Amino acid sequence: MTQPSQAPDDLGSLRARIDAVDRELLGLLNRRAALALEVGALKKREGSPVFRPEREAQVIDSLKAANAGPLAADSVAPIWREIMSACRSLEAPLRVAYLGPAGTFSELAALGYFGSSIVRVPCTSIDEVFRATSGGAADFGVVPVENSTEGVVARSLDLFLNTPLTIVGETSLYVRHNLLRKVEGFDGLKAVCAHPQALAQCHAWLNAHLPQAERRPVASNAEGARLAALDPTLAGIASDRAASEYGLHTLAPAIQDDPHNRTRFAVVALPEKHPQPRASGHDCTSLVVSVPNQPGAVHDMLVPLKQHGVSMTRFESRPARSGQWEYYFYIDIDGHPDQPQVAQALQELRGVCAFYKLLGTYPLDTH
Repeated sequence: MTQPSQAPDDLGSLRARIDAVDRELLGLLNRRAALALEVGALKKREGSPVFRPEREAQVIDSLKAANAGPLAADSVAPIWREIMSACRSLEAPLRVAYLGPAGTFSELAALGYFGSSIVRVPCTSIDEVFRATSGGAADFGVVPVENSTEGVVARSLDLFLNTPLTIVGETSLYVRHNLLRKVEGFDGLKAVCAHPQALAQCHAWLNAHLPQAERRPVASNAEGARLAALDPTLAGIASDRAASEYGLHTLAPAIQDDPHNRTRFAVVALPEKHPQPRASGHDCTSLVVSVPNQPGAVHDMLVPLKQHGVSMTRFESRPARSGQWEYYFYIDIDGHPDQPQVAQALQELRGVCAFYKLLGTYPLDTH
């Protein structure tokens, strides 16, 4: 004799079970927060930094590997970043500088990396981000360094040359540019305001749809959105967050020429306050060098990397502004100086360079 099948739960009972799980989660999160307070007290006694990027990267990687439920692996990182951010703020809220005002992609990158439990320090320029972080007004700075469409952010690279700051982390962001305006429609639109990189990233779309409109470069995309909110003859190119922040209509979504447009950001800090992260197992080391202006010098610079099996993932040149056609080379390599082959390669590389500066070593953004 067959048993009658169990009736499925109705919506009310499912919601009640979710509410019960939520209360369990809240209890567990408070247990975690209490442990974080104990860790914070121990760090304070030892003089250890509050934020350890390699530790947080290892926690997230471990949880992603252990995840076996219906929750998508890509959802684990942002959930735990917020949990760690809230717990970290109990030790000491981090002050994070970035290119503002509210609604920039730099702000989104800072929130994505540190979580929302931070003290936000919006700056009017990339130069100001470096100054605020170097001067102690912020614990960390977040600056754009490379875009998948337009290449390097030259100002950031130039500032790295003489800054006391080092790179302690990186994050990348999918950049979705929207055309925003105070009023609906294109009638009477005279100018489009955005950061020069955003204008370049939307060049083809603007040529096709707004060929007569002036392209007006401003300090940030959010500044362009702010100006558009004040003047109905202007439009801005900015994020969904900026549209909400400034009460703008989206005239056209996703107008970037490259549908896979991404920007990479560096997280910078003073090394005496936030020392070089320890090896996490998937690290990047960044440096800037120059070599004597003689035949074969660039080749000689790369030989130690090849001989020790160290992979170079980025190679950019910038003029040294000496008037002698000399260049600085910005290099990213896979690995951490604590690894013997990386340490040996860097030692030999330094020996053939006229100028050598380690910009930082940090966990790769794999999320």
